[in-house]
Amino acid sequence: MAAKADCDAVVVGAGFGGLYAVRRLTQAGLKVVAFETADDVGGVWYWNRYPGARCDCESFYYSYSFSEALQQSWTWSLRYSEQPEILRYLAHVADRFDLRRHYRFSTAVTGAAFDAAAGLWRITAADGATVSARFLVTAMGCLSQVNWPEIEGVRDFAGRLFHTAQWPHEGVDFTGRRVGIIGTGASAVQAIPRIAEQAARLTVFQRTANWVLPAWNRAAEPDFDVWVKANYAEIRARCLASGGAVPFDPPTRAAGDVSDLERHAVFEALWTLGGMRFFTAFTDLFTSTAANAAAQAFVRGKILETVRDPETARKLTPSDHPIGVKRPPLEDDYYATFNRDTVELVDIRSAPIQAVEGQVVRTADAEFELDDLVVATGFDAITGPLLALDLRGRGGVRLADVWREGPQTYLGLAVAGFPNLFTITGPLSPSVLANMPTAVEQHVDWIADCILELRRRGVATIEPTDAAQAAWTAHTADVVEGTLYARSNSWYFGSNVPGKPRTFGVYLGGFGRYREHCEAVARAGYEGFRLDAAPN
Repeated sequence: MAAKADCDAVVVGAGFGGLYAVRRLTQAGLKVVAFETADDVGGVWYWNRYPGARCDCESFYYSYSFSEALQQSWTWSLRYSEQPEILRYLAHVADRFDLRRHYRFSTAVTGAAFDAAAGLWRITAADGATVSARFLVTAMGCLSQVNWPEIEGVRDFAGRLFHTAQWPHEGVDFTGRRVGIIGTGASAVQAIPRIAEQAARLTVFQRTANWVLPAWNRAAEPDFDVWVKANYAEIRARCLASGGAVPFDPPTRAAGDVSDLERHAVFEALWTLGGMRFFTAFTDLFTSTAANAAAQAFVRGKILETVRDPETARKLTPSDHPIGVKRPPLEDDYYATFNRDTVELVDIRSAPIQAVEGQVVRTADAEFELDDLVVATGFDAITGPLLALDLRGRGGVRLADVWREGPQTYLGLAVAGFPNLFTITGPLSPSVLANMPTAVEQHVDWIADCILELRRRGVATIEPTDAAQAAWTAHTADVVEGTLYARSNSWYFGSNVPGKPRTFGVYLGGFGRYREHCEAVARAGYEGFRLDAAPN
């Protein structure tokens, strides 16, 4: 006889994934206890409050679809929503569906161990509280474990020190100050233009140049909002069927199928439109070196047109990776910001930062005295949030040990040896290469349907078989090898975290295809999973 649990499911996280998991599971009649480190809902949008923080998916589809009333009543103010509005949206969802009552806020989960004899997860919180549950559903997101650079003295900077992923809620005034920022990833690209508007001087420490695309963000158009709300069913269906969970028209031609003049015209039209649609230009941008080189040449031309100083333009132009294989940030003013006399670009690949001493950042060939230092080095992405939970499966085996050589999962949803654990947008699922609200809804719906089916059938535990997990892990790696992603070093591979095993953490086969595979697994009685009627 299985032991009695405190609740049916524990959910960890209060962002898009966690809130919908709580909604869906409680709506199905399950007793849920949810934990959140922050003092309120929001997930990544709670913490990332740096100036310029904004979504790189358009507002009308970066939103929930589970409630028709919700999507008809909410109106976005911008084409690409900024952090405060997204946070208000998630707070509205929490209020509308009365989700906060299930949460223990300001309470981090510090450990979770599966008790095989009882068939329960035993979860421990930072305040010493423990909760037992039949199922553990993780929803911390892929970008929540903060990554600090291994630079001597950086945490001891004597001026004001900030990290973009842990920004002060009261905001920061940089007026008249000497500011340095380390990093030129997505967060930095958004923050740099806004900080430059205030700072007396801004020094940008860049190791790797990034391909930056325009968003052409603007106020939302009322007529477009009316059209969206009248056509949401079709928009959501297109998201579910697409490679990136977005309602874009897919490309139909390879780059080599058209003339140079026509190819340039296609790029120009998509550049003018703005956003990630740029990558819908041709079918082979991520598989053909020549096609990708054409896209690089086009964007290189835009950089040279915008940045007045040729040497600065050269430094800002990537030379070590194809366009798109590192997450391309969206920002309208990034390149033009380097035309300001008060902004300096420092190449720390050729002259690395050696140490931070007092208020001085010392590189191999110069010293920079600063009032404020902003660290924009992102996250220990994809696996970091899960490993931080100190998960222990059958026999006390640590997830960190199982993943010592890189993540292994089945569908990015579950891990062999960790029964009744479900990982929303987990490693080796489409996750960060898909529109996140659509991706989390697909995962949560699959998980909820699975739990209900297990209860109906009297099944106590579910976990992947070793064979199914090995096959899925190998398949995800094989898909990457057929693309230009394999030629890059990026946080998709964990390359931004010293010592992290090089494994591509995302499924590249396309969201629509992935969703169909998940549905087929469920229809086949959860093929690839081991189902046990009693704890063992």
